[in-house]
Amino acid sequence: MRGSRPERVREAARRVTSAPSSRRWTRERASGYIRRQGRRWCRSRSMNDIVCRSPIDGSELARRPAASDAALPGLVEAARAAQREWASVPVAERSAHVLAFLDAMLAMNQEIVPELALQMGRPVRYGGEFGGFEERVRYVAAMAESALAPLIPPDERPGFRRYIKRDPLGLVLVVAPWNYPYLTAVNTIAPALIAGNAVFLKHAAQTILVGERFQTAMDRAGLPAGLFTNLVLTHEQTSRLIGSGAVDFVNFTGSVEGGRAIERAAAGTFTGLGLELGGKDPAYVRADADFDFAVANLVDGAFYNSGQCCCGIERIYVHESLYDRFVGRFVELTSNYVLGNPLDEATTLGPMAQGRFADLIRRQTAEATAKGAKAHIDPASFPASREGTPYLAPQVLTGVDHSMSVMREESFGPVVGIMKVKDDAEALALMNDSVYGLTASIWTADLDAAERLGDRIETGTVFMNRCDYLDPGLAWTGVKDTGRGASLSRIGFEMLTRPKSFHLRHG
Repeated sequence: MRGSRPERVREAARRVTSAPSSRRWTRERASGYIRRQGRRWCRSRSMNDIVCRSPIDGSELARRPAASDAALPGLVEAARAAQREWASVPVAERSAHVLAFLDAMLAMNQEIVPELALQMGRPVRYGGEFGGFEERVRYVAAMAESALAPLIPPDERPGFRRYIKRDPLGLVLVVAPWNYPYLTAVNTIAPALIAGNAVFLKHAAQTILVGERFQTAMDRAGLPAGLFTNLVLTHEQTSRLIGSGAVDFVNFTGSVEGGRAIERAAAGTFTGLGLELGGKDPAYVRADADFDFAVANLVDGAFYNSGQCCCGIERIYVHESLYDRFVGRFVELTSNYVLGNPLDEATTLGPMAQGRFADLIRRQTAEATAKGAKAHIDPASFPASREGTPYLAPQVLTGVDHSMSVMREESFGPVVGIMKVKDDAEALALMNDSVYGLTASIWTADLDAAERLGDRIETGTVFMNRCDYLDPGLAWTGVKDTGRGASLSRIGFEMLTRPKSFHLRHG
């Protein structure tokens, strides 16, 4: 989930590569960075250590001890004490603190970009996540007073004062993923704090250092002690924390099975849940689409971040009148990617975060070709792509159908299947033939047609002539196995507060 399409990517690349030479991430600087951080990060070992291994070469990048069970009650107590005071602070002042946190985070971007490449493999040329990060924080801060203002019923009754106030929930636990570790976390963290809550952040092991960056920025912004806490926890500890009833809301972004585990842990506690889970996001290219624009954006939507995007394009349906030309151009553009070390500014496609993720894509591709699909990309043209490693060539498949796992199960990697369709009805049936529903994109010159189709697509967001983007003014939500709840927009604030009605007779 991010902030724009190829134009933004090119601009980010320009900023990175045009930086003064002292700030560029050359191979020499990156090597020195790894050595320095290796000395800082790898100190002690225990059974409960959380370990991050870099996808670049498999080396241990970071090791952190999990919090002790004995320490957790004290952290909860400190968070609740801080939250009680924080809830009485005016919304404008809370927003100002969160904007100060944003400034502190932005000031670290030059360090964070290569750090992300080391942790999860995104190429440094793309400049990190802070374009969308800043947009979201500033948007929710600007709308907070309106979103959190009391709701007054329209039917005035003399002698009564009646309104609905939004009270904070209390303590919010954010369980964040590794693929967009800053963007996904801030979707809940920023509005939760502005709404008057305290926040625990439990980040993924693959991006364990991101949680520390959040904590540093919060501390530099002067937030009250205990209001925001970065927690290093095992999966078992996370489940126990949720099951204890110590937190009031859990936001989780991850797999369907992970979401089920969160629900099981919360069972009987009445803890609120926001779950963004799997996806298999489709695109439909109608006969009247802007051809070159659609192809370029869908290639980027499928392969940016090595396809490891919550709302990345995983399956494409193309009108039969454009199909052959579309496939040819799509394959041509895909072949231009450069797979390699993400610290190299020439790299446009980095490794997947872990080798097992790449192995899943290899299995899906092998199954599809065994059933008659055609693979258009020769992995030999990407020398860095090797079996048993996270380095994986992008792949374009045709001759696919919905009997193949690559068209039905989440891939979350650099592979996309393209099918020919004869009309809107066939495209609609195929787009809805999925257990997931996060986003769907329609590529057309006909706004009315896009709205008609959008009304019938089973999805959380309908795009027209764009994809893989999160608008902070709209609710980020999904249907079916993609999850429940919503983040951002006014609705996001409603998820992080509870209504309290006042019915005051004074006449």
